[in-house]
Amino acid sequence: MDLEPLISKAKIGSAGITGSWRNYRPVFDVNLCTKCDMCTIYCPEGVIVQGEVNYEFCKGCGICKEICKQRAIKMVQE
Repeated sequence: MDLEPLISKAKIGSAGITGSWRNYRPVFDVNLCTKCDMCTIYCPEGVIVQGEVNYEFCKGCGICKEICKQRAIKMVQE
């Protein structure tokens, strides 16, 4: 029996494709990003991988910006 802990992870785009209603999108400053992957862990849509955002599914919630201790993420108005 595998005793590895079960970890809940969002399926990419679990809430569907983002429409034209998104007001803000995250933009990464590659000079500040340390690739800690906290944004990846906390993204409810699972659309961030190593500082790359799949904007097709990103809802613009800003959780990634709030969790980033390096302040490497800014929310830019669409």
